[in-house]
Amino acid sequence: MTAAGTPGHGPLTGVRVVELAGIGPGPFAAMLLADLGADVVRVDRPGGPGLGIDPAHDITNRNKRSVLVDLKSPDGPARVLDLAERADILVEGYRPGVAERLGVGPSESLARNPALVYGRMTGWGQDGPLAQRAGHDIGYIAVTGTLGMIGPPDGPPAFPANLLGDYAGGSLYLVVGVLAALHHARATGTGQVVDAAIVDGTAHLSAMIHGMLSAGGWQDRRGANLLDGGCPYYGTYETADGAHMAVGALEPRFYAEFLDLLGLPEHASARTDISRWEELRAAVTARFRSRTRAEWTAVFDGSDACVAPVLSLREAPHHPHLAARGTFTDHAGITQPAPAPRFSATATSVRGGPALPGTDTAGVARDWDVPRLLEGSENPR
Repeated sequence: MTAAGTPGHGPLTGVRVVELAGIGPGPFAAMLLADLGADVVRVDRPGGPGLGIDPAHDITNRNKRSVLVDLKSPDGPARVLDLAERADILVEGYRPGVAERLGVGPSESLARNPALVYGRMTGWGQDGPLAQRAGHDIGYIAVTGTLGMIGPPDGPPAFPANLLGDYAGGSLYLVVGVLAALHHARATGTGQVVDAAIVDGTAHLSAMIHGMLSAGGWQDRRGANLLDGGCPYYGTYETADGAHMAVGALEPRFYAEFLDLLGLPEHASARTDISRWEELRAAVTARFRSRTRAEWTAVFDGSDACVAPVLSLREAPHHPHLAARGTFTDHAGITQPAPAPRFSATATSVRGGPALPGTDTAGVARDWDVPRLLEGSENPR
């Protein structure tokens, strides 16, 4: 059964996941597994971590169930190990060594369940000089070289919220890792530990750029390359109303259509003439400032010029294409991204809202056959 009490669906239906509660990339990874149909049981602790918002709005806990366990109580570790024994995957995001000290580390968990996939989400990884250091997304992406790629050449690096490190380099790599390890475990009966470090994943994301750097096709500085704002037909431009348009007219045909609709056909030969790029940038800047975002959106509508309006978070769900695809959905009064990707045979959905700490203890104890969960439970509903 799912968090909403309805039959599970999605390609991971039947997969059981234990999530040791944390914040950031671990919960997001577990949400993705839950979105894909896994039965994710989040082990919250009394007074445990949160985003500092009403937990009913913490979308990263949707489609999950929650039990409350104090891992520092005498029977706390045994209750978690009871769950691990019946799980396919366990996800934790503690600093290296913490799970071991709590008695729920890989050795204890795999002793109870040799086929378990034990996923570890950290910033620095399980070893190395910085493994025990505190950190956050911005520091992890800083040392990988990726933060230094982003931003204008005459200003400081621009930080992309915590999307690049925590979620792209962290959560998504953890999910890829635990699903690959699950495939191996089901084929061999042997589980393993997955060490997902944000620094590793974020560095891996820059593979293409490192290839271009090696070949001489990328300069190791900001705002000097094809995809980092150095190219005048790949970037953002301010409009008359202070909004912005995004331009990605890289290929010759798209570039020609872009100039035609912009009304600057005389700059056709500037595409490959870097000496004319500043002249082209100035002309494009002036043209975009002559009309509003809505007016330019209408001009480029239906074209292959690769131009799009830069929307805010509240505007995005109303974009006609995203609305038609159902890229965003509303559940329990919260507008939120719908599960992704999509599957032709095993559809996914938002089945339940954010799991509130401890509210699913009785159901999980029954469904997973872990009666010990009810012993001393503070909220055995």
